[in-house]
Amino acid sequence: MATAAKKKSKVKLEPMGDKVVVERVESSDKTAGGIFLPDSSKEKPNRGKIVAVGPGKLLDDGKRGPLQVKVGDEVLFTTYAPETIEIDDEEFLLMSESDILAVVE
Repeated sequence: MATAAKKKSKVKLEPMGDKVVVERVESSDKTAGGIFLPDSSKEKPNRGKIVAVGPGKLLDDGKRGPLQVKVGDEVLFTTYAPETIEIDDEEFLLMSESDILAVVE
């Protein structure tokens, strides 16, 4: 289990169960053709880096099922799944492991 915290902040996020905390990866300002995009036309990326993970899903037998992702993994996730949390002007996303579609290697 890992927690997410900025060095300046005293606030720590420790996700419960199979939840993970993700920091969104910024998208490029320029298209493949070389056109620069203004902030208003860019969509929020569905890609991020995991900064904290919970202890795992509680199984029927009382044990914890290990998560398939770990801190530092870059992941793709569904658009509408995450809860947005802002701590010290930094945005984090809180979501279930099942909302993660893939790990980018």
